[in-house]
Amino acid sequence: MDRLLYGVAYYDEYMPEERLRKDMEMMREAGINVIRIAESTWATEEPEDGVFDFTHVRRALEAAQEAGISVIVGTPTYAVPPWLAAAHPEIIAVTERGAGKYGARQNMDITSPVYLYHAERVIRKLMECVQEYGNVIGFQLDNETKHYHTAGPNVQKRFVRYLREKFGTVEELNREFGFNYWSNRVDSWENVPDVTGSINGSFRAEFEKFRRELVTEYLAWQSELVREYLKEGQFITHNFDYEWRGYSYGIQPDVDHKAAAEAVTIAGCDIYHPTQDLLTGAEISFGGDVSRSLKQDNYLVIETEAQGHVNWTPFDGQLRMQAFSHVASGANAVMYWHWHSIHNACETYWKGLLSHDLQPNAPYREACTIGADFDRLSEHLVNLKKKNRVAMLVSNEALTGLELFRLPDGKTKYNDVVRLIYDALYELNVECDILFPQDEERLGEYDFIAVPALYSALDSLLQSLAGYVKNGGHLLATFKTGFSNEYLTVAHERQPHLLTECFGVSYDEFTEPRNVALVGDELPVAGADRQVSTWMELLTPTTANVFARYGHPFWGRYAAITENAYGKGSAAYVGCMPTKAYLKAFLRRRLARAGLWGTEQKAEFPVIVKSGVNGLGKTVRFYFNYSMEPRKQEYFHGHGVELISGDLIAHGSELELEPWGFKVIEEG
Repeated sequence: MDRLLYGVAYYDEYMPEERLRKDMEMMREAGINVIRIAESTWATEEPEDGVFDFTHVRRALEAAQEAGISVIVGTPTYAVPPWLAAAHPEIIAVTERGAGKYGARQNMDITSPVYLYHAERVIRKLMECVQEYGNVIGFQLDNETKHYHTAGPNVQKRFVRYLREKFGTVEELNREFGFNYWSNRVDSWENVPDVTGSINGSFRAEFEKFRRELVTEYLAWQSELVREYLKEGQFITHNFDYEWRGYSYGIQPDVDHKAAAEAVTIAGCDIYHPTQDLLTGAEISFGGDVSRSLKQDNYLVIETEAQGHVNWTPFDGQLRMQAFSHVASGANAVMYWHWHSIHNACETYWKGLLSHDLQPNAPYREACTIGADFDRLSEHLVNLKKKNRVAMLVSNEALTGLELFRLPDGKTKYNDVVRLIYDALYELNVECDILFPQDEERLGEYDFIAVPALYSALDSLLQSLAGYVKNGGHLLATFKTGFSNEYLTVAHERQPHLLTECFGVSYDEFTEPRNVALVGDELPVAGADRQVSTWMELLTPTTANVFARYGHPFWGRYAAITENAYGKGSAAYVGCMPTKAYLKAFLRRRLARAGLWGTEQKAEFPVIVKSGVNGLGKTVRFYFNYSMEPRKQEYFHGHGVELISGDLIAHGSELELEPWGFKVIEEG
């Protein structure tokens, strides 16, 4: 990228009146330099079978071109038109809940030959249409693609073929999945049962892995189509999203982001988050770290909120803070969904940058300042690069395993453990990258790696983690790590599998804690912050030092948290679910041991510090105040210029951070 992109999704098709020229004028005034179009309007682009009408696409492209605004064109395949579903009802996905009905978006079977035929046809027609427009800078494949729980007969047949290719014989399948249990033993490939009726966790976990591969295959297929038309300088992206809990929360269960990102030239994402008093920046940071790590490069925020949900209407200053927070994590684009608020249909109350009256409002006026700053400062803020010394390893397979074999409270999930660790690191001002199982050869790039609940893993990954510590790395892992193999078969020896020597500890019992606190350590944590919840493993140390025990008359003889020197490195094991306050205190200790308790850690949340190196070779420091109260914060880094104001900032000077305010200092 040669500039920061600041933009919106724009749909001429949805406007209740003629607004195109007016909208482009208002966008130019706001400094918006890119729009995204077309990805949700298949029925407008192909109103009848084989009848194509790209009037709205051309109108938007021509108006944007006249206004000097770039365009990202989305393939329109995530919402199928009624005529297609009526003529071919078999394209609607059959899921675990049964046959679907037309009406919602993203309810198709992405493996259906009929669907793929029509999808390819409209993609090719759209690509042909936009070839003549020089302001098209890139293409978005589909939209927030997932497998949509497709599980019909055709998918079941494909799954059986997949199993046959992978295992070779039914005997091997029976062995790996434990099908002897409850007479599930399969006698032939023809009699492999429909997985949606099975309660065998190994079988179901493999089906989830298979369905994630369908998404990878589907996006790769779309990418190959688009590449046939790609011109020099144009990119391919996709807006990956996250587990949704009313906002972007954790690792996406239905997509292997690392594998699927092979289809794009630049990663993209959709990040939504709470605002007002609940704005912490954690979701912006987490989503950004995941996206940046997919291709170890900058990424695009293709969707985020301007106003969004009714309870997300931003306080003054928050829209600016959010935009610069994305950039601080390495984003090269910040784009709102969407320009205007929809006046009817299901997302009427998901507000865009403009409200329903389409007039300038507080968010729009704030956006004007962002656009102006992005334009003025692009050279200093685009393509920010990071070299982090800390990483967190995440796994779709572990997520699936803990979904199928849930923790006893029935509420805590894999992503809760992920976010417990991530949020603790975030609040300690420790920037981190995200690693995936495919990245096991890259472990040595980091001084400290955190591993949340790695329930399911290949032996090779566990051995790599042990080797990482032996070679001088510092590892922290939580309960449920190294428990089962890739097929959710529990190891036949004491836990944690292949890591007992690395951690210097083992266990063969576990339970749900009741009225249990952590004791025996010297951490400055008291009261309820010492309570253990959800899960506790009864650890017996071998070579490890006991850091904390369970405060309980019976369980007190067991270790709860241990530390072990192994080879040239060290490994800590957290056998329970602590509070965030306790984990932060423990992480302080572990990071200090790894030589990672440094300058940024002098700042305390809600002040967040982030850094990157720009294309000019200069380090840029961001100081954010995620709170309602003004903050005075010492500036810890080298002399520089505050880019927004132009003020000179000296090392050790005091930064005055307004509520929801920030400073951006370029050193040198």
